[in-house]
Amino acid sequence: MTSSVRSETNDVPFRDLPFLETIQEDLAAAGFERPTPIQAAAIPPALEGRDLIGLAQTGTGKTAAFALPIIQRLAQRLELAALILAPTRELAVQITGVFQQLGRSSGIRAATIVGGVPMDQDLKALRSWPNVLVATPGRLMDHIQQGTVHLNEIEVLVVDEADRMHDMGFIPQIRYIVLRLPTERQTMMFTATMDKEVEKVIRESMRDPVRIQIGQRGAPAQRAEQRLYAVHEEERTPLLLKLLRGNGDSRTLIFVRTKRGVDRLIRSVRHAGLTAAHIHGGRQQSDRDEAMASFRDGRCRILIATDIAARGIDVADIGHVINYDFPRHSEDYVHRIGRTARVEASGLAISFVTRADRRWLSDVKKLIGDALPELQPSPLSGQGHGADDAPAGGSSRHHHGKSRSPRRRRGGQRRGGRSGDAPKTEATGDGAARAAADGGDAASGARDDGVAATANGPAKAKKRRRRGGRRHRKSKGGDGASQSAGSPDAAGGGPPSATEA
Repeated sequence: MTSSVRSETNDVPFRDLPFLETIQEDLAAAGFERPTPIQAAAIPPALEGRDLIGLAQTGTGKTAAFALPIIQRLAQRLELAALILAPTRELAVQITGVFQQLGRSSGIRAATIVGGVPMDQDLKALRSWPNVLVATPGRLMDHIQQGTVHLNEIEVLVVDEADRMHDMGFIPQIRYIVLRLPTERQTMMFTATMDKEVEKVIRESMRDPVRIQIGQRGAPAQRAEQRLYAVHEEERTPLLLKLLRGNGDSRTLIFVRTKRGVDRLIRSVRHAGLTAAHIHGGRQQSDRDEAMASFRDGRCRILIATDIAARGIDVADIGHVINYDFPRHSEDYVHRIGRTARVEASGLAISFVTRADRRWLSDVKKLIGDALPELQPSPLSGQGHGADDAPAGGSSRHHHGKSRSPRRRRGGQRRGGRSGDAPKTEATGDGAARAAADGGDAASGARDDGVAATANGPAKAKKRRRRGGRRHRKSKGGDGASQSAGSPDAAGGGPPSATEA
């Protein structure tokens, strides 16, 4: 595969690009005057019908980069001729909205088929004779197998967020779909990062693609200020509430690793008197839509979400992103903070880093290098919180003014999850990928198993207490029993699941 690399910017305004007058009208109505760098670099070869690989971060305007050439090509056409694959429902809905906004005057009819909604709703959308179809891979496979979608006239295929497709285990579904498309077609693929598996898929499905890279690989949004706070596990919620109260009217997006974690945190935030919404793969689609609508229109300025549910969130003025749970994958860090400082805006991304998170922090450092700031003490330091997680070196740590014994420190670390045990957060295989497409968070089953596995903790603690009691009797008045029953090692009954820490 040969490729030419383009990364230059272009200051040509939209009105000077060779678009139909109907497209120019919709661009003007949307307030679009000049293309972003990814749009300026990608639109010319896309208009020529070239296959294309676009490497760009979230928030750079890549949706319009592929939507505008497709609208130009399919204006006033009747047949279904363009297919866009997206990893999540939210992203699919957002892409459809861009086609509707910029193709309204050009006869573009975009339909969305995603998991989590009744099949009847999909069929109704398909009966509207769309010429652009936006779909999640799992639900599209269902329709192909049932004979309700035919792809024999597709001229353009777009795979958006290809790296996330790989993370969620969608590669087999994408291959299945590609095999059912005409070989003579234009293929465009957009991704924030490029690993070997994604590149392999590209080699299989493209012909001499133009490769466009905007910005440094793995680089976070340039306008996003980053802060890393070293925190103790239990101080995260008090610190979060302190930050939220200081954010004023700024929209804030909070990332939590698991669905259960989201549910717990939303209760804490609301209990503190703050208005917040939440989304994750376990919620009904109507509830997720309402949460997103309230966040977009300003009725709610705080949104708590999992990584997967947050894919496709396209709100231009998110002022703050807070990583309540530090991401387990370095690419997710880049994706998360890219939700603020979108296009020309600026923003602040704050990450809480516990002792167990240090290994993940090292992975992020390897990816983005000097763009990652230094770890700093929590703003709650000196207020009875977080002293033992201060970034300074040395073995003398204090917690609430008292020195912590080595045994106590080990117990605290075990309660937070062993740093060497990485939780499996990718969904793999056809079934897991389809579950993810239907809105579930990756590896939700594994997380549930991890939580259930801790149910044996009290029984183990009882055994330890009994053993401690026997030691107590043998020592004739020694304190072995009380130490066994009261120590962190015994009380926890073993470390909890790292994903639920």
